[in-house]
Amino acid sequence: MQNPEVVVVGLGAMGALTLWRLAARGVAALGVDRFAPPHDRGSSHGGSRIIRTAYSEGAFYVPLLQEAWTLWDELERASGTRLIHPSGALMIGGPDSDVVRGALESARSHGLAHELFEAGAARARWPQHVLGGNEVALFEPRAGALLPEAAVGAALDAARARGAGVLTGRRVAGIECGDREVMVGLDGGDTLTCRHCVVAAGPWTGALLPELSASLEVERQVVAWLPVDDPAMFGPERFPVFLRQLPDGRYRYGIPSLDGATIKVAVHHEGARTAPDALLREAGPSDLGPVVEFARTALRGVRPEIARSSVCMYTNTPDERFMLGALPGRPGLTVVGGCSGHSFKFSAILGDVAADLAVDGSTRRDVAAFDPARLVGVPR
Repeated sequence: MQNPEVVVVGLGAMGALTLWRLAARGVAALGVDRFAPPHDRGSSHGGSRIIRTAYSEGAFYVPLLQEAWTLWDELERASGTRLIHPSGALMIGGPDSDVVRGALESARSHGLAHELFEAGAARARWPQHVLGGNEVALFEPRAGALLPEAAVGAALDAARARGAGVLTGRRVAGIECGDREVMVGLDGGDTLTCRHCVVAAGPWTGALLPELSASLEVERQVVAWLPVDDPAMFGPERFPVFLRQLPDGRYRYGIPSLDGATIKVAVHHEGARTAPDALLREAGPSDLGPVVEFARTALRGVRPEIARSSVCMYTNTPDERFMLGALPGRPGLTVVGGCSGHSFKFSAILGDVAADLAVDGSTRRDVAAFDPARLVGVPR
């Protein structure tokens, strides 16, 4: 594509879904990625991700999630590929824990279907979980496991089918914004010129946009799969995705068995700060010990041993809200990212909003909370 109207930098979840939504509008768009997506180099892999609607992080996220579900359904139909395994979701913790209280507030504020279970009733319905006497479980039916690699691949295929270009194996070396055009420099000296550029570079965002580098922290994250004794007890029909807040405030999460042998369990945050090009990609005992201990003490029928593991990255903002919008002094540029470990489920709607901004310069969605300008020059 010699003269794209819009260039999308980075083709992980945010970039791939943005490219699809641009192509759906008939925009001449080109996506660029230094690797060959879907890949395991950034933040859009790991076999499965949680999608939920009663959002403990804030009720203002719920309208975006409701639109995201619609777009995921559209992409499933367009691609003929299964992208979501419905399972419902459990938020487990003390009655006043952030995860339970926040999800309950979202459910009540938006009239979402939900049930709150005391410990005994939760243990009876989901005997796979060990709950203390003062813990509760909030169940919401509109939740499940989203397949990240399949989703990225389906979005890119759908974008290509609508005429978008995809350029892989090329690193973006720099971005210059002029009054009327944006120049995207590639390694090797080539330059792409476009009317608008969407930067969706994940953990590499700070390197491309130095004004944001002080605000973004890249965190190493390890996920693991553990074998189960009775796979039938851990399929999506009987074992919801879960997010659990421990008494000390730390988080663990899990996803049902999609392979008929293991479940996915991980620590949310608690990872070491890293540089994306120096990421340690092998998980060690110190990474996996907390997962094994959680399986031993909080789950039944899960063997406290690691079948396999994977390493990815979070790109965290100080307030753990996303970045989505324009940057001061950067005409013709939209940035989307800073996902802070909880955005894959949103990528369909965030990509659609990024397409709005690239084409129209505005959006009907309320995304003021994600304005990147709030982060310029703000250190972590």
